[in-house]
Amino acid sequence: MKPKTLGLIHTSATLIPVFQELCKQYLPGVNTFNIVDDSLVKNIRERGELTPAIAKRVADYVASAEDSGADYILVTCSSIGAAVEAAAVNAKVPVLRVDQPMADMAVQAGRRIGVVATLPTTLEPTANLVKRRAALAGKEIELTSKLCEGAFDALMSGDTVTHDALVADALRDLSKQVDVILLAQASMARVVDSLSEIDRIVPIVASPPNAIKYLASVI
Repeated sequence: MKPKTLGLIHTSATLIPVFQELCKQYLPGVNTFNIVDDSLVKNIRERGELTPAIAKRVADYVASAEDSGADYILVTCSSIGAAVEAAAVNAKVPVLRVDQPMADMAVQAGRRIGVVATLPTTLEPTANLVKRRAALAGKEIELTSKLCEGAFDALMSGDTVTHDALVADALRDLSKQVDVILLAQASMARVVDSLSEIDRIVPIVASPPNAIKYLASVI
């Protein structure tokens, strides 16, 4: 039987090795390829929202991945989630936004759900997704969103120490208020490993492993 092919669409090249490792671990018999455009999130930040023009570019990348032979497509950026869902309607193969499996897991894990992000343009789409997935599951939730001001700019300037410290502080604070925490950006996941056991009092969920584990269950 011909091996399946997964096309991954990224808004940062730094995510390629993260997903390569996860695919190697959970999707050993699946071929993969990557499409990267790091101007997408940059344009969203400049324009303050996901514009129709940016959404069209996302749809074009999905169509390109399909034309390239993808049997499944994973888009690894939460900021363009709404565009991913719109593009999925017209695609002939399944298209998954990276944070959907994570949102579903959180909805099942507890009623009080926290979302942490370093960008407002990522915080809102992820929070909106969690609300919609909870409604779909028929579950009432209490959502608390937390923006780590200054963390993204620190990361972009190469100051990972400041970024990690701001994210860690946010996680410690939010852990006292909720049953489960979602990381709205994959770049925050490594901070969880730096937390002490005392600070990790609730589950902290990242999107990359949950998305790949979900795909492993359906491919």
